[in-house]
Amino acid sequence: MAAGKVIIYGGRGALGSAIASHFKAKGWWVGSIDLVSNDNADFCITVPRDASWSEQAQSVLSGLEKVLADGKVDAIINVAGGWAGGNAAHKDFLKSCEMMWQQSVWSSTISAQAASSFLKEGGLLTLPGAFPAVNGTPGMIGYGLAKAAVHQLTKSLGEEKSGLPKGSTALCILPTTLDTPMNRKWMSGADTTTWTSLEFVSDLFYKWANGQERPKTGSLVQLITKDGKTELVMA
Repeated sequence: MAAGKVIIYGGRGALGSAIASHFKAKGWWVGSIDLVSNDNADFCITVPRDASWSEQAQSVLSGLEKVLADGKVDAIINVAGGWAGGNAAHKDFLKSCEMMWQQSVWSSTISAQAASSFLKEGGLLTLPGAFPAVNGTPGMIGYGLAKAAVHQLTKSLGEEKSGLPKGSTALCILPTTLDTPMNRKWMSGADTTTWTSLEFVSDLFYKWANGQERPKTGSLVQLITKDGKTELVMA
């Protein structure tokens, strides 16, 4: 019998794969939602890449209903998203805004709707914010716009009558830079001692999923890394 059940939205990316492996090692049942399947997961929902917002939501919700039936999960962790730069004068400004909105806001709202139906009472929902989006992001407006929307969504989900199950906790992590292979590739000269490790984030989610050291629901949790050590600061 599994120690618990977790759904990871973005379960095939670098962070999602690390989280899936961490929970699997702890004896949890792991479900993955992504554009491609994660072979390490117990169950995968492959989201149609060219589907609309509502079509993607229907694909996810029907897939969860099929595998879970009347069952519930302990946690839904959304780490889907990407990055794009550009200011208002950039030739691909609107394209980058649209892409960032699809990657971060679509996945977060679908995760929230899934949590309303499939999360246990007292369960955990986490969404992917970003520390830079607390302020203006002139060099990456689309990215900041989408992440700020996720921050607002998290605050709303932390209020009464949000639609989430009784006693559940909605949290948003705000990292600056995660230590992923792609970031290592594209920012090879950066100071990686300020990057947050995937192991730290995976273990943090595991603790929260088990009800340990959870911040207040609706919190935006900054991950501040210095000299390779990460501390949590409430935004």
